[in-house]
Amino acid sequence: METLGRHILVECSGCNPAVLNDIDAVQEILTEAALAAKAEFRERAFHRFTPLGVSGVIVISESHLSVHTWPEYGYVALDIYTCGSQTMPWTACKLVAAKFGASLVKAMEVKRGMCDEEGHFSHQVVPIQEEEGQSVGAELTMAL
Repeated sequence: METLGRHILVECSGCNPAVLNDIDAVQEILTEAALAAKAEFRERAFHRFTPLGVSGVIVISESHLSVHTWPEYGYVALDIYTCGSQTMPWTACKLVAAKFGASLVKAMEVKRGMCDEEGHFSHQVVPIQEEEGQSVGAELTMAL
């Protein structure tokens, strides 16, 4: 069954609080990730909360990358949604996790926009394969 998009849901723990609270750094990291994923950058919108945290979105032709940070917990929630076959959402995921200094990353992939014979759309969680070819189920845990 064909899919219209891939949605990577990411939890990053043990991140650098100073980076997570720096709106300029967060914008730069997400922009770099979109470009590394071979996505076509369109625009961005970010907001820094008082006293802590940043939320933002990078709009790409293929959809979006969005983030919310909790510096006080060293935690980042990241969504990467791409359509088309040219983008590399996992490349973006790994780059963001590394730049935020994550010590642990938990991520899963969901196929979106799967159309059945009646024209109804749904989604499906994708079994993830580690680089060595071993299945780890629906969620991938990476210690960085």
